Amino acid sequence: MIQVRKANDRGHADHGWLNTYHTFSFSSYQDPKHMRFRSLRVMNEDIVAPGQGFGTHPHNDMEIVTYVLEGALEHRDSMGNGEVLRPGEFQRMTAGTGITHSEFNPSGSEPVHLYQIWLLPERKGLEPSYEQKRFPDHERHNQLRLVASRNAEHGSLLIHQDAQVFLSKIDAGEEVKHELMEHRHAWLQVLSGSVSLNRTDLGTSDGAAVSDEKSLTIHANTDAEIMLFDLA
Repeated sequence: MIQVRKANDRGHADHGWLNTYHTFSFSSYQDPKHMRFRSLRVMNEDIVAPGQGFGTHPHNDMEIVTYVLEGALEHRDSMGNGEVLRPGEFQRMTAGTGITHSEFNPSGSEPVHLYQIWLLPERKGLEPSYEQKRFPDHERHNQLRLVASRNAEHGSLLIHQDAQVFLSKIDAGEEVKHELMEHRHAWLQVLSGSVSLNRTDLGTSDGAAVSDEKSLTIHANTDAEIMLFDLA
């Protein structure tokens, strides 16, 4: 079963400095029909204006992953980390018992386009931690590259949840496949381009919840970039 979440059906707010879309209920956007999918709690697509950003704010008991599509995002947190996240890099932050951080667009002229995603952790009270890693284009080209997992498999980042996160850039006419184990679920987010998921068409910024499917075939109708979650 595949349930499509169309881009235009998401929650939306334009704050001037921030243009944001919410797949699931978040902040002032609340929809009881779209609260979460499995452990996936937040799927926000953000465009932050040049020189703007999110001031220092707290989080706790959440696994937060961030991926930049265009531009750059500067991260600072209460653990002393200070990094700039760029396309092709993946960031993971375990908020755990509590952390504060800020996220800022350091460019004076270009916006930053990003996804920020929250997953519920497997347990509360984890020690806060942070990781960031670059995954080269060739590792994601026409194949699924594991970028985050419970056991940090294959050089992926560690997330404290029974989940796997994959990235892929797929050329038009090519496809990637993923097998789902029994009782597993998936979420596909189309970051750019157009694909078909088991013959269900999805466009840029569309998402799809998958249950009771044994295998997934993601065919690129145009050049496309996708993020895939394999979830308990």
